Amino acid sequence: MPRFPKQVSIVQSNDVYRLVIADDHPLFRGALREAVNGLFEKVDITEAGTFDDVSALLDQRGDIDLVLLDLTMPGARGFSGLMYLRAQYPGVPVIVVSANDDPVAIRRCMDFGASGFIPKTLGVDEMRDVIARILKGGVWTPPDVNLDSKADVEMSQLMAKMATLTPQQVRVLMMLSEGLLNKQIAFQLGVSEATVKAHVSAILQKLGVDSRTQAVIAAAKIEAGHWQQNLALES
Repeated sequence: MPRFPKQVSIVQSNDVYRLVIADDHPLFRGALREAVNGLFEKVDITEAGTFDDVSALLDQRGDIDLVLLDLTMPGARGFSGLMYLRAQYPGVPVIVVSANDDPVAIRRCMDFGASGFIPKTLGVDEMRDVIARILKGGVWTPPDVNLDSKADVEMSQLMAKMATLTPQQVRVLMMLSEGLLNKQIAFQLGVSEATVKAHVSAILQKLGVDSRTQAVIAAAKIEAGHWQQNLALES
């Protein structure tokens, strides 16, 4: 018995659905746009190729109904971009669309607040069905992924600590992971170095570590499964 209907019904509404497609590959943005265009009677689609573009769009517009987010794009590293979006814009559903279909990565996406996970290998009709379900308030992941399988105790504790970071602290941690200095972070965020130092201190306290290097290592532990899978995909 098929998991999806052969024909996906168009979402009928007088409202205009406003979506952001966030992916650094123009060809895949085009494929997603094609999938979404065939789903709605009225749709306003905006594309973003970097994480900063995504954030700017959501800051400028308070009417976005859904973000389709790739985990790997300039300005974001793995789950950090998802963490930031869920913390900064909690009312906007996020569907992760990724080439990485590792069950560990999928579970972590859901733990960090994604409304669904779409592998890039999914067909267009299947993508449309998933997006329609999530816009109606549902949640979807590949059916062969066991979401009941939990991370080990140490990882669960670390993820819980990460979840206490404010949106700005997540951005600072993202930049620390990229090797940026405080003055570089301050310039990019448009704040003072003293503000960045205060964020770094708060991050260290919340993560229970003593140095920015240890904070970056802690973030890397969460990303480990994701990046190992991506290296295999890119090699």
